[in-house]
Amino acid sequence: MRIGIIGGGTIARLILRHIRRGDLGRARVVAIAGRSAASRGRALAREHRVEFVTGFRDLLAQKPDVVVEAASHEAVREYGEALLRKGVALIVLSGGALCDDALRAKLERAAQKSGALLHVPSGGIGGLDALKAACIAGVDEVTITVTKPPAAWKGIEYVEELKVDLDRLHEPLALYDGPAREGVPLFPANVNIAAVLSMAGVGFDKTRLKVVADPALKHNTHFIEIRGKTGNINVKLENVPAPDNPKTAWLACYSALAALKAAGSPVRYGT
Repeated sequence: MRIGIIGGGTIARLILRHIRRGDLGRARVVAIAGRSAASRGRALAREHRVEFVTGFRDLLAQKPDVVVEAASHEAVREYGEALLRKGVALIVLSGGALCDDALRAKLERAAQKSGALLHVPSGGIGGLDALKAACIAGVDEVTITVTKPPAAWKGIEYVEELKVDLDRLHEPLALYDGPAREGVPLFPANVNIAAVLSMAGVGFDKTRLKVVADPALKHNTHFIEIRGKTGNINVKLENVPAPDNPKTAWLACYSALAALKAAGSPVRYGT
C-alpha cells in the first residue's frame, strides 16, 4: 500500500514511526504534502527520506493508493474531491470540514463515481457502530459534550470573542451549547468528533454539541448520549491529549493509524 499524507504534524510522525516498525506490513509513505516549502512536513519528509510535495499534481505523481488528510479543513477542500475523482482512497481526519453540505456531497459523488474509499474515522470517540444501528430503528436524541482543560481552547477566534480568561477559570465553563451545525465551524481543530458523530447519526442539525472548559481536568473528556427505540446509550471517553498538541486526543491520532490498517485489509470487525 502506497500512502500519501497531507500534513506534517503529530499524526504524520505517528504513521511513519509505525510503518518503520512494520505494523502496516509492506505499506510505505510515498509523499508528505504541505502548503509550501516552509511547511514543517518538509523537515519530517527529509528525516524519513520521503518525497515532499506542495500541491495536488505533485502528490498524485507519487501514485498513492490512499491519502491521509491530517492537516486542516482547507486541505479537505483543496485535495478531497480531486483525489477521489482519480480513484485514490481518502482518509479524512478534519471531518468538521464536511459540515459544509455542498463539499460533502462533492466528495461522496466523487467516491461513488470512481469507487475510491472515502473514510472519516471515529477519531477520539467510540460508539459509532451502535449509533448507526440505533438510527435504523429510530433515534430521538444525540448529544455530545466535549470537555477539555482550558489550554485546549486557547487561540480560537470564537473563544477569544467571548472575552474569557482561560487562565483564571475556577470551575467548568460552557463555551457553546447548541446544534452541531453551528458549533463545529467555531472550533475547527477541536470538535471534528462532533462532525463524525453527526454524519454517522442524525445529522448536523439534530445532533446537540456542548463545549466546556474545565480547569479540573487532565484528560480530554467526551460524553455521548443517545436516546432511541433500541434503548439508551451512554459513552464516556477520557482521552490523553497528544504529547505535543493539547487540542487533539492521542486516541484520535491512533484512529488514523487504525483506519490505514483497515484500508489495507479485507477483514472487518465491527463497523
